[in-house]
Amino acid sequence: MSFELDVIEYESSHERLQMTKVENISEHINKTLKFARKLLVKTQEQMMKQVNKHRKEVNYKIESKMFLNERNIITARSFKKLNDKMLNSFINLNFINSSYKLKLSESIHVHDVFHSDLLHSVINDFLSDQKNEFSDSIVINDEDEWKINDILNSCWYQRWLQYRVKWNDYDNDFNWYNADNDEFMNA
Repeated sequence: MSFELDVIEYESSHERLQMTKVENISEHINKTLKFARKLLVKTQEQMMKQVNKHRKEVNYKIESKMFLNERNIITARSFKKLNDKMLNSFINLNFINSSYKLKLSESIHVHDVFHSDLLHSVINDFLSDQKNEFSDSIVINDEDEWKINDILNSCWYQRWLQYRVKWNDYDNDFNWYNADNDEFMNA
């Protein structure tokens, strides 16, 4: 959009005065448009900064399986809190500007492009980094024998003597165990 004038030679002085007024108005409008464009660009940058403030960059692999969050999808259940939080796994087909296109089943009648905040990748091995450490328990008469590192505290509870103990190879145990029963039989 511009307000450029064609150069025309005018004969009367009245026409020339009117033309200079029109040129001044046109120049003022062009300056206003340039100023508005600068403000619009600045506002767009501020809006993008606000939008991206909490956005996390997630890069999912194409052709990988994804779970879809159901919070924007209406289901047939009468109560929303009974719905599954994540819908079945779908195959990620394409990346489209911080969103992903999924291959949905025929029964789901929604648009197939979802923002990355609504997706989670399917992890086949949930505990791949976890190492299972086995305790030093010994099996005696078909029951495990456990080693006590320390007795932390004792108390009387309804005429029963109870102990809090620190077991070997375990974190703190806040349970109380009766001293007279069979709880320390294999300890």
